[in-house]
Amino acid sequence: MLCAGFWLASARDYLTISLFTSYWMTLNNLCPVLTKQISSVLDFIYLKSLRELSYKIMKPRNKVLCLFDVDGTLTKSMQVIEPDMKSFLLEELKPKCTIGLVGGSDFKKISHQMGGSDEVLKKYDYVFAENGLIAYKNGVSIGSKNIQEHMGEERLQTFINFALGYMSKLTLPLKRGTFIEFRTGLINVCPVGRSCSQAEREQFFEYDKIHKIRETFVKTLKETFPDLGLEYCIGGQISFDVFPKGWDKTYCLQHVEKDNFEEIHFFGDKTDPGGNDHQLYIDPRTIGHQVTSPEDTKKQVQQLLQQS
Repeated sequence: MLCAGFWLASARDYLTISLFTSYWMTLNNLCPVLTKQISSVLDFIYLKSLRELSYKIMKPRNKVLCLFDVDGTLTKSMQVIEPDMKSFLLEELKPKCTIGLVGGSDFKKISHQMGGSDEVLKKYDYVFAENGLIAYKNGVSIGSKNIQEHMGEERLQTFINFALGYMSKLTLPLKRGTFIEFRTGLINVCPVGRSCSQAEREQFFEYDKIHKIRETFVKTLKETFPDLGLEYCIGGQISFDVFPKGWDKTYCLQHVEKDNFEEIHFFGDKTDPGGNDHQLYIDPRTIGHQVTSPEDTKKQVQQLLQQS
């Protein structure tokens, strides 16, 4: 009789209530099985309407944060964001929730992919480069961490020298230049060389799927440097990141804790174990969404908006 009370309470006058009660009691006496079935149906309709109503109650914009990985999630690998994706984020999503970008790349690369440094800082609420070690809120710097100061030059050089020596012995379909990229908060290691073309990048990516070049490299580094306190994340198509433990993408969450968001949604493509989105994807403070492409990201966000 859960819904009987609901319908009775919504009746406009006492006479209607009395008539409804009288009819219901008579029907119940004549056919109790039928009234039980009707009551069950009404209960279902009532509870369903409550669920639908709860979805339609929009949370304020400052209570929901949508965090997006950049490369492979908002853009194709190392490509610039498409105009329709940009307009979707800024015109349809931003009015309804806070938007943050979090990438493993440095700020220069992220800003290039997202339309330029001025565009990124002015139009996105949060920008977290290098997993959040370089952080901006509303265009203002709110934090920076330096791996050189954390590790010390001697240990840093020992690691870099070993990595360069390892790569010098690799025979690949091709090699170019810039095998080690030293960033503010992490080291990016690239066996094929970051100066390769887009076609060469894709060629190596397919080769790496079969021969596990990066995966094997990471395993060797873990075995060689067990005491350096480093973590390794394979991301993108050609490289992997190296950083102190705790400096993965979950690092960015400390910058948003004071804002007391009720929901933090994270969208990323490298969410499997070992991928650079994995830790943030499984973090209990976030609602993780695994995507396969920018198109899939847009589709999943649209579905999320329809529920709100």
